[in-house]
Amino acid sequence: MTIGREDILRVARLAELDVPERDLDGLAAQIGRIVAYVAQLEQVPAGESAAPFQAGPSAVRLREDVPDPVPMTRGPEAIAPEFRDGLFLVPRLGAMEGE
Repeated sequence: MTIGREDILRVARLAELDVPERDLDGLAAQIGRIVAYVAQLEQVPAGESAAPFQAGPSAVRLREDVPDPVPMTRGPEAIAPEFRDGLFLVPRLGAMEGE
């Protein structure tokens, strides 16, 4: 796949970028090299023959990722200045009080 000046200008217009005219050829060459590299990656075998790398022994099984609640060492009533009927009591701000 060849990336040309028109392709660069179209993408720049879509992204609302101002690409100077003097940079178009260099940018097209750089993007062309990136596209060629990605094309090479398609040749890498994938699937069962190339298993993903996992650090450590292959016999180690990962645990199921299940979030568990973390118990508090002390309840909120022990750490709150005022706590009643399961609610935190917050003092009124002077600016919010009616005059």
